[in-house]
Amino acid sequence: MDEIEIKSLEKFTASPYRQEIELQHIIHRADYVTLRVRIREMKRFTIFDIDPHTAKVWGQAMLDWAAQNEAQAGAAAEGESK
Repeated sequence: MDEIEIKSLEKFTASPYRQEIELQHIIHRADYVTLRVRIREMKRFTIFDIDPHTAKVWGQAMLDWAAQNEAQAGAAAEGESK
């Protein structure tokens, strides 16, 4: 298997189902890099290794979705606190 070097970039918990998400910068000895997305749900792990282009497309899609749905998320959070 390919030897790698791993650098943790970010680790956080997603709402509402409390998945643990970690983003890692992976340096492969074969002279390429990937972004590893590790999602832990209880005992189950899902792991994606993606190239910079895929990360850019995925990230932009997530930003676009968040911008379009911020108002609804804010309204839902206010309803929970009442």
